[in-house]
Amino acid sequence: MAIDFNASNGATLGVEWELQLVDAETRHLRQDAREVLAALPVLGEITGLPKIRHELMESTVEIVTDICHTVGEAKNDLAGTLSALRGAAAERDLTLACTGTHPISDWRDAVMAPMGRYAQLIEEMQWLARRIQTFGVHVHVGVSDGAKAIPIVNALSAYLPHFLALTASSPFWSGSDTGLASCRAVVFGQLPTAGPPHLLDDWAAFEDYMDTLLRAGTIRSIKEVWWDIRPHPDFGTVEIRMFDGIPTMREVGMAAALCQSLVTLFDQQLDRGYTLPRPAAWVVRDNKWRATRYGLDAIVITDDTGSTAPLRDDIYELIRELEPVADRLGCAEELKVAGEVLEHGAPYERQRAIRAEGGTLEHIVDAAITELAEDRFVTLGEVAHAGT
Repeated sequence: MAIDFNASNGATLGVEWELQLVDAETRHLRQDAREVLAALPVLGEITGLPKIRHELMESTVEIVTDICHTVGEAKNDLAGTLSALRGAAAERDLTLACTGTHPISDWRDAVMAPMGRYAQLIEEMQWLARRIQTFGVHVHVGVSDGAKAIPIVNALSAYLPHFLALTASSPFWSGSDTGLASCRAVVFGQLPTAGPPHLLDDWAAFEDYMDTLLRAGTIRSIKEVWWDIRPHPDFGTVEIRMFDGIPTMREVGMAAALCQSLVTLFDQQLDRGYTLPRPAAWVVRDNKWRATRYGLDAIVITDDTGSTAPLRDDIYELIRELEPVADRLGCAEELKVAGEVLEHGAPYERQRAIRAEGGTLEHIVDAAITELAEDRFVTLGEVAHAGT
């Protein structure tokens, strides 16, 4: 089958941010997305891509940018929608937060959004889909030529642990510490067409593979291929879906800067005639698991012979390598936030620090609410003092 790739004009950006609807009193998730969205009809009915929309569960509202050219533009776009959403939520005694999973709410209490395709997904996947009360961030980066999309996806797959560890925010599941930095990566990754991307040779191989899945009845549309990184032909982008729910706008900007800088670097290398690196599939799978389990403390595999390095060191080197690219793109300040995360802790580390200091899971929810509202990292002392 032929799949047309609507090439983008440069490394454009689109960001999708899945947010939790949290009861202001109980701190549990509320399944009220339908009512909140009904209060914001203009944002939900924009011609083309809506700015705000349902996700699988009614505990989730997703806000979406227009096509942006800079990380700053994308952040401003999200901020405007977030402000409107916050007002509609407050009228219903709801607050907003974003972590990969909610620390205390039980997935069995989730209510599915009223959309036919979600009902079909639940019918087909059963328990696998009913568990997906999870939250993430997706970043689209425009690619100038469809022939570049698959090589860029392959090259980006080496950075799955970097993307995940910097944003891992789901150590808790239904009130228990899972021992993982990101249990969301496991919960969502169990879907049959989720997980690391298949490392293919070129666009023709991608077309052949999608055709095979369709003929086999594995999927009804290529949109049902939920790889951690995938080409998005309609948008003319590569979509990075590896990020856990991100608590602050600053960290969302960091994720967008990483993606835009890496895709731009690879796009330019292809223009110069370079062949992009393509890690072995086993390395990609193993490294994703290491980041899922250990987050920033993972020791990752750096080549096909099994050499390893601390992920923290690898991220520091990546930031330095991308600085000139980020500077040209105007997102150098957002990229620097990665260094702050390494210094002050990724979201899963900040959550566990609250527990280690004697805080409760409710304190962790409070911290996530404050981090989103005030766009900064929060300690136990701050949330405990606020509750007295």
